[in-house]
Amino acid sequence: MTSGQSVPARLTTATAVVTAYIALHLTITAGMDLRAHRDLGSSGSVALWWAVAAGVFVVPALRLQRRRPTSTAELVELVDRFAPRQPRWRRPTFLAAGGAGYALFAAGCFVANTAQRQGYTMPVMTQVLLLPTGLAALGAGFLILRYSRPRSARDAARALLADGRAPVLYLRSFAADHASAQVDDMAPLNIHSREEQLASVLGAFGPVIAVGRPGEPLPQLGAARFYLPLDDWQPTILRLMELSRLIVFRLGVGEGLWWELDQALATQPARKLLLLTPDRLADVAELLDERLPVPPRLEELCSDGPWISAAITFGPGWVPHVCPVEPAPGTTTPRRGLVGRAGRALASLSGLSPARRAARVMKAALAYVGVRKRFVVTRADGGMLVTLGKGTLVLAALALPYRALQLAGVW
Repeated sequence: MTSGQSVPARLTTATAVVTAYIALHLTITAGMDLRAHRDLGSSGSVALWWAVAAGVFVVPALRLQRRRPTSTAELVELVDRFAPRQPRWRRPTFLAAGGAGYALFAAGCFVANTAQRQGYTMPVMTQVLLLPTGLAALGAGFLILRYSRPRSARDAARALLADGRAPVLYLRSFAADHASAQVDDMAPLNIHSREEQLASVLGAFGPVIAVGRPGEPLPQLGAARFYLPLDDWQPTILRLMELSRLIVFRLGVGEGLWWELDQALATQPARKLLLLTPDRLADVAELLDERLPVPPRLEELCSDGPWISAAITFGPGWVPHVCPVEPAPGTTTPRRGLVGRAGRALASLSGLSPARRAARVMKAALAYVGVRKRFVVTRADGGMLVTLGKGTLVLAALALPYRALQLAGVW
């Protein structure tokens, strides 16, 4: 499935799920009216029309879902050989536990927010109980998610099957995983690591896959992992480079990483590469200058930005285009109208997370070579909205069995 086909498939699937959910609720309402010997005229008719609408969307949604694996068959077969084998019960069990965590997290956030904003309008005892209850649910949800999410994470093969687009291959030194696993506190209630936010940004272009660190007990969250043998990993990496839409390097130490970059420079089109330089440039600037016909002169950049200091893409002749996270000394930020100046002023007052700043320079660097997507920067901070959305969906799904018990007269 191409990236152009992926969006209609997701919209069709989402529409089918929503209409089916509403149709089920209306059907239960019609059943309760029938049980109470009330007229079915309006409720039955509305339920019927929503059921017809759900059927109209379900059929194309299923067909589009079945078409997904065809364009990624070779990729899936390639990485599935290196996926860790787990018992079949493992992922469904931890997905269910994660669902409970999402529900508790969303409910706790809602209750705590209600207590903070509207508690003064409630009785004293309600005020006393509401905030601790919300915080307790929030904390319980956080702990459950922290435990269950790594254990229910998709491997690279499942991620490719679920998405259907050509992937983004993320290559880095395993020594960088510690910094990438950190959770920044710029956003309130943030539970997503830097790599998760990076993968969310790059996910606009395709599913993000990466080689897992050998011997790790659980996959690090972010890019979907697969695990290569230590003695024969090069052919797989070379084939994945050919099949990937983008190849993203987070530069650092390690002979394997620089071998991969050498191979990419020798075999891949320039516009497929995106280089992310670390916050300490001294280790990589000289090595990178030796490999490029036009040195990017990283030593001239301001390198005090956390985690990632710049994004580099390449034009014809491997001419580098460097987008620094922090402006270089002596340069000024271009102003583009009143809205742009106001946005930058607001950002300077509120602060930007390292992941959001990295997303901005990645978007600018990729736009230079004609790779563009909307809402790329917004995706960096969308993790918490997704978490709360998942919790809300779980709570909404739990409403169906509750209403079914009402219909059966059990509740």
